[in-house]
Amino acid sequence: MTRAESTTITIRDVASSAGVSIGTVSRALKNQPGLTEETRQQVLEAAHRLGYNIGNLRQSKVRRVSFLSFRLPDLPVNPFYSHVLHGVEAACRDHDIVLSFISIRAGDRITEIVRRHEADGLLCVGYFDPKHLEQVAEFGVPLVLIDHFVPGFSSVNIDNFSGAYQAIQHLLQTGRKRIAFISGPNHYSSAERVRGFRQALFDAGIPADPSLEVLRDPVDSHFGTRAALDHLMALKNLPDAIFCYNDLSALVGMTYALECGIRVPEDLAFVGFDDIDAAAHSQPALTTVKVDKEMLGRRGLEVLLGRRSSLDDFTETFVETELVIRESSVK
Repeated sequence: MTRAESTTITIRDVASSAGVSIGTVSRALKNQPGLTEETRQQVLEAAHRLGYNIGNLRQSKVRRVSFLSFRLPDLPVNPFYSHVLHGVEAACRDHDIVLSFISIRAGDRITEIVRRHEADGLLCVGYFDPKHLEQVAEFGVPLVLIDHFVPGFSSVNIDNFSGAYQAIQHLLQTGRKRIAFISGPNHYSSAERVRGFRQALFDAGIPADPSLEVLRDPVDSHFGTRAALDHLMALKNLPDAIFCYNDLSALVGMTYALECGIRVPEDLAFVGFDDIDAAAHSQPALTTVKVDKEMLGRRGLEVLLGRRSSLDDFTETFVETELVIRESSVK
């Protein structure tokens, strides 16, 4: 049995055999300018010698897709992504595509794990650090990031900026003047929500107040949110509204505020993000930014099917959000 028959040859294998970089292989296989003809032939010969199927770069039919998630240490599995998975699963069923799920942890032999699934396309969901993402990208098959952004890769994200902007506009329209923000882990979605928060205040002519932006402990949402609220309640000029980067933080913060004798929404309004099931059933019900998580998954597959290879030019796609106003922010 030849190597090509027993395993899948990756772009890294071709680069190593040809003695060039992965980027050079990419340009050579796409017939892009910037290479000498000698180098181009060197890459093509290496690809042929190893059995690398260049025709796969132009295949139009995706039959098997892998849904990859990266599990961070000490953090529970995020239920948000189970809804995204449902959306991907439904879309795969519509297109007669076989779907597999892969959960990756630090230290795993990622190349071997992904190779065993023999996928024609990959959906990387949530955060991936650059090193692990590079290993996944080496397979040369269509790849799309969901709920993450890295330059050079196609991605599908919630319109986090617009959602946060709408939330702050709503609070300002209800008369709130000192709006705080409890942010979360260092992730693309969190950063975009911070940006939307700041832009809405700037556009309203409200000076920035760094003391009103508090980072929640990313490891323990319960105690991290309570600590953030303690910090805000110790300020000389108290906030009259708190926008939280997700619903879990908003629900924990609202419960803690009520335990401390703070009236919600009379003294302090709360707005979350995601619209998880518990948001509509809390007391008071939580105002939040609704995210169509299933659509996020569906759109991810749609973008994946539109790509011929991992070497295509990348695209950015956004799924719209909707502000759902409930009792936690309206006096």
